Amino acid sequence: MGTLLVKHARMVVTMDNDRRQIADGGLFVRDNVIEMVGPTAELPDTADTVIDASDMLILPGLVNTHHHLYQTLTRAVPAAQDAILFNWLTTLYPIWAGLDSEAIYVSAKVGLAELILSGCTTASDHLYIYPNDATIDDEIRAAEEMGVRFHASRGSMSRGESDGGLPPDSVVEDEEDILKDTRRAIETYHDAAPYAMTRIVVAPCSPFSVTEDLMRESTKLARAYGVQLHTHLAETLDEEEYCKATAGKRPLDYAESLGWLGDDVWFAHGVHINDAEIAKMAKSHTGVAHCPASNMRLASGIAPIRAYVDAGVPVGIGVDGSASNDGSHLLAETRLAMLLQRVTGNPAGLSAEEALWLATRGGAEVLGRDDIGQLAPGKAADFIGLRLDTLGYAGGAVHDPMAATVFCQPQDVSLSVINGNVVVEDGQLLTLDLGPTIERHNQIAKALVEKA
Repeated sequence: MGTLLVKHARMVVTMDNDRRQIADGGLFVRDNVIEMVGPTAELPDTADTVIDASDMLILPGLVNTHHHLYQTLTRAVPAAQDAILFNWLTTLYPIWAGLDSEAIYVSAKVGLAELILSGCTTASDHLYIYPNDATIDDEIRAAEEMGVRFHASRGSMSRGESDGGLPPDSVVEDEEDILKDTRRAIETYHDAAPYAMTRIVVAPCSPFSVTEDLMRESTKLARAYGVQLHTHLAETLDEEEYCKATAGKRPLDYAESLGWLGDDVWFAHGVHINDAEIAKMAKSHTGVAHCPASNMRLASGIAPIRAYVDAGVPVGIGVDGSASNDGSHLLAETRLAMLLQRVTGNPAGLSAEEALWLATRGGAEVLGRDDIGQLAPGKAADFIGLRLDTLGYAGGAVHDPMAATVFCQPQDVSLSVINGNVVVEDGQLLTLDLGPTIERHNQIAKALVEKA
């Protein structure tokens, strides 16, 4: 990889412990690690690759903490447009039953392309349905080819309708097979070393789609290998009622009874959580992925992010499934996170800097990483550049460049460097030919719905 120099950025927003913002700044990278960050005048004059970042804001790469990449295939399906979560799921399960290896691979490339162009350099995805010949390997291969840092959550569903679960029996798996394949994925792909490009997460889907036994066995498996645990929790009132009816507990108490609290655990959503439960999550350092667009789209509610942050709960941003968000733009999701905390009447419910902190440092913490999410010596060379001389930032970037990226219309990145490699240059994604990929993706999407 050699050396890389970024110079003359209008501003470098480091998100380091001192929250430094450096005018006329830049950074120097050797191989895949940041060596220096500071004013351009204090950096080396030359490098193997030199990038003039004039009129750019340089930020750490954004971290996506929850997604379902395969759902790019079922965006805006008419029958699911106006449904709450449970109805939305039961409408789409029969369509997703037609997924195969190619569908997982192509949809992952489309979703990851959106994420990268929107500023994401580390993506976590939750794949919990494996019909036909689909495997977790399909999306890992896509991520490797795209050059994105990837946390692949080997999800699962084992409780079908006949056992009181929500998904049809045709899309659930045998629990022994789930644990065996999860173990295989960890042993094949998980890299625990600093700057790792691929990590595996153990991720039963939800309280209404897996058994208590699978939840318990998943904790044993994950902790034996030292990998993280992830699941959906407290997303809707329907889920809360389901947990009370089947387990006699609220969702968080149910999760706790099965060993699902700790700094190796993070939940998607966490919308319907009370103050006592927030305190319990903070004490155990259990994280949460905030997915505002999906929560709004499915009428799930507003997650108490201000309360989480104030209590010390690790919080990251997630674009969630593309069929409950219908997009994968992480910077746009960061903007929504800021705005949604203001809806209930507090105009300072979440600041622009706090929202960006959640999308960078917060996401890194949720994913259990201290090598990403900030621009500082010794950290991974993952960073993005946003042009400030664009129409969307006109009249905003001249006042506060950092805040403009959140308050103003979200833009795509002009530059993305991941693990020291330039992945986006002049706004163009270098690791994928988008045209043919989109064409094939649309063919698969159409055939899936027609078949169902």
